[in-house]
Amino acid sequence: MPTFRLLPFLAPEPPAPPLPAEKVDAEYRRLRRQVFAGIFIGYAAFYLVRKNLALAMPDILSAGREGMIPAYTEAQLGMGLTALSFAYGLSKFVMGSVSDRSNPRYFLPLGLLLSAGVTAVFGCVKGVYGSLALIVALSALNGWVNGMGWPPCGKTMTHWFGARERGRVVSVWNVAHNVGGALVAKIALLGVLLFHDWGAAFYFNAMVAAGCAGVAWLLMRDTPQSRGLPAIERWRNDYPSGYSEAHERVFSFREIFLGHVLPNRALWCIALANAFVYFVRYGVVDWVPTYLQLAKGFSPRQSSTAWMLFELAAIPGTILCGWVSDTVFKSRRAPATILFMGLTLAGILLYWLNMSGPAWVDYAALFTAGFFIYGPVMLIGLHALELVPKKAAGTAAGFTGFFGYAFGSAAAGTGVGWIAGHFHWSGVFAAMTACCLLTMLFSALAIPRGAARERA
Repeated sequence: MPTFRLLPFLAPEPPAPPLPAEKVDAEYRRLRRQVFAGIFIGYAAFYLVRKNLALAMPDILSAGREGMIPAYTEAQLGMGLTALSFAYGLSKFVMGSVSDRSNPRYFLPLGLLLSAGVTAVFGCVKGVYGSLALIVALSALNGWVNGMGWPPCGKTMTHWFGARERGRVVSVWNVAHNVGGALVAKIALLGVLLFHDWGAAFYFNAMVAAGCAGVAWLLMRDTPQSRGLPAIERWRNDYPSGYSEAHERVFSFREIFLGHVLPNRALWCIALANAFVYFVRYGVVDWVPTYLQLAKGFSPRQSSTAWMLFELAAIPGTILCGWVSDTVFKSRRAPATILFMGLTLAGILLYWLNMSGPAWVDYAALFTAGFFIYGPVMLIGLHALELVPKKAAGTAAGFTGFFGYAFGSAAAGTGVGWIAGHFHWSGVFAAMTACCLLTMLFSALAIPRGAARERA
């Protein structure tokens, strides 16, 4: 494969000689903790260099009004968010298939370093803002390299953790989304205070992310077999339906796409559900600073607090969702998704009805929506991993991620700005309400396969 000829260090490690039986348990437990920490820190750091444009948008709009840069509209800057999301979704799909044939220990840190580099340019080179086309192009480039984060994490979890424990494990790992999402605003604010420059919201975050890339590389490992350990299914005696020893070999791209991904009806259903849940997720979080500051008169510190509440509320909510999925619904993912999306809708409606109300209600509404929405985001990704053999896990995760970002998050970029401009914020909330209901519908269509926990 050309990627490996150019970057041979990305190739998977070959199996190592088996460890003595008496050392297997202790080594497995130690490396599982270490690998989990690596993908948690690494993936959280991707959030520090992903949505910085949304965070800095009020400052960019103000600079335009003051004549320091061209005066862009919300919809124009939203094109940058759309470009990032579309490129991220496409990259997540393409890079997912590459990650299935790569060593995640190198693949993830490489993507994080590249994303940090592009983000630093946004903060250090203010001339970028003289051209909307350049803003969009750099946003797309950042989205592409940022897409190298999720697939190696999904691949790692399917190799190091068994099916019966995976709901709880993935729900705890998924907290990395919220840790990174909550810290991005606070780290950016710290950078601005330290450097007295709104561009620090980009380059200070990039510095922190680059350091995290080094930590992730130190902690991560390839497969258990590369460390002389048996496959996770054998070690835990946890063999999923349809498992075969043949699933331990590296699949060809043709086998992955034509054998396990494209013909998979349930995978298509949850991919469509992912598009709608991502519109809601990013329709809220991307526009928190702009909506609260420009439509409701919040200060930057207040909107930063609201952003943080949305992200931090997801930590207990996501873990609860994973527990409910594993225990209440017996590892069926779709019913738990439907339940939590219904509760997310309640938070969205409260946020909508408080358009002219007090700040504490907005805080409560964002806390409620954040508490419940990340569970479905996590479960859809987990469901995708479980619908295919683990050697195709990165591609399946990328497939659903492509729909989520290319059609969900991308629409939340330009789309929310356009809807707000033509139908005011009431139109935005109506669209998010419809997307909550459509997420529930397409998740329901996946229940027959989800109930049986079928895997290709």
